[in-house]
Amino acid sequence: MIVFDLCCAAGDHRFEAWFASSDSFADQQARGLIGCPVCGDHAVKKAVMAPRVGAKSNQLTVKAPTKPDDVATVDAPSPELVRKVMGAIAAKQAEMLPQSRWVGRDFAAAARAMHEGRAAEDLIHGQASPQEAQALRDDGIAAMPLLVPIVPPDAVN
Repeated sequence: MIVFDLCCAAGDHRFEAWFASSDSFADQQARGLIGCPVCGDHAVKKAVMAPRVGAKSNQLTVKAPTKPDDVATVDAPSPELVRKVMGAIAAKQAEMLPQSRWVGRDFAAAARAMHEGRAAEDLIHGQASPQEAQALRDDGIAAMPLLVPIVPPDAVN
């Protein structure tokens, strides 16, 4: 197994991914199977990374310096707290979605039409590519991704 530092073109988000080999990465990249976990962009490339080189066996191990006392540390939230917060987010999203209209792949066009006054203001949700989402942000159009993934209504069995 090999680990690569990767980054997306849309948001320059950095993330790690493990592959069986360098050829496996190239194959998955060519087929568009690798996506940014932050924004979903599939234009992913290898990021510059420092190789991990082990110390020589004849070298002395030196302990890293400790943090100064004036630096505050933040404890990671407990798994129980994370589950509780994610549950609350999912519940609020489930409450709001029925009040919103599904527009599918026409999300960017519908949001732009409402912003420009060509369509009545409405609560909508749908799908947009990372490029469409970036164009909406660049034009000052308020839109955000759903925090909990949903199955499009036309894909439900």
